[in-house]
Amino acid sequence: MVTIEKIDTENKAQVKRFVEFYYRLYEGCPQWVPPLYVDAYLPLNRKKHPFFEHSEADFFLAVQDGEVVGRICAAENKPFNAYHNTRKAHFYAFDSVNDQEVANALFEAVFDWARQRGLDTVIGPKGLSPFDGYGILIEGFEHRQMMTMTNYNYDYYPRLVEALGFEKEVDFVSCYLPADSFRLPERVERIAQRVKERGRLQVKQFRSKRELIQWAPRIGQAYNKAFIQNWEYYPFSQGDIQYAVDNVFLVADHRLIKIILHGDEIVGFLFAFPDVSAALQRARGRLFPFGLVDILLEMRRTKTISGNGMGILPEYQGLGGNALLYYEMAQTILGFKQFEHVEMTQVAETTHQMRADLKNLNGVEYKNHRVYRRSIA
Repeated sequence: MVTIEKIDTENKAQVKRFVEFYYRLYEGCPQWVPPLYVDAYLPLNRKKHPFFEHSEADFFLAVQDGEVVGRICAAENKPFNAYHNTRKAHFYAFDSVNDQEVANALFEAVFDWARQRGLDTVIGPKGLSPFDGYGILIEGFEHRQMMTMTNYNYDYYPRLVEALGFEKEVDFVSCYLPADSFRLPERVERIAQRVKERGRLQVKQFRSKRELIQWAPRIGQAYNKAFIQNWEYYPFSQGDIQYAVDNVFLVADHRLIKIILHGDEIVGFLFAFPDVSAALQRARGRLFPFGLVDILLEMRRTKTISGNGMGILPEYQGLGGNALLYYEMAQTILGFKQFEHVEMTQVAETTHQMRADLKNLNGVEYKNHRVYRRSIA
């Protein structure tokens, strides 16, 4: 018999059970990249995670014969619902053994939680932060996870979720671009050069990590505005932006992040990060005593980068800004002798132009993460 236990996030022993089940379930999986423990514990810290400044969530464990066999988070992003005029709950951190009874019990807890709050739809997986990665992996199980920017799961997860009546909401596709076959179309290069000559849009490159950190809050605000038409958009709080600064930019290579300026206004950006997945696997969740040093060394020796964010404000998309972004992406890939591969990580299927552009650059779609939806009205 499966029983469901609600986590008391003030109880360290219960929180530890929730977190450590994930590591135990995927131990020995060669494609899985374990998050650092400090990051894995943060979503359950109601005092430190910015999500709890404006929204609510609870965490549940499935227990069978005294053993933890599954876990899940139920949440409501209140700014998202207010902006879109919806009544959606979302689930996250769904992990389970291959047992439909376990999955059923976990999701019934989520459905009950949502109905108690007057919500009528459950979507997910969708994390407590826009940087948690979206969806359940449905294609590309043989490939290693891109750091912790995406989720990895066993191939039975889609079956467990779909058996509960969940249907597709939206797909996020990751695209692989080998540097040796990367080609920037001549037309795109001509437009980008023309834009640069006119001087209306300028590319800002950072001289140091310190300078990048100084610009980070402004970049976060531009990031939010650039995706206003996207499925996942909601207005970031200042806490959400600071969370991104603390968890993304502090580990970034300043040479791989560029922004596009119109005067003093940030109107576009390109985020790329060295792939330190191998070092994270060796660290097994721990920064010390050697994990941090190994991660820093891996930044210098990795042959792969992740393009994890690329956008331009809607009002500048017809002024050559997109061409300028792709031109700068080419300089990033080809200008560094270190890198041989790039992954454009989790491009929403709703961004039709970007997906077409990536195919024109000889990109190959090789992973697909699906966000699911189910009505509970």
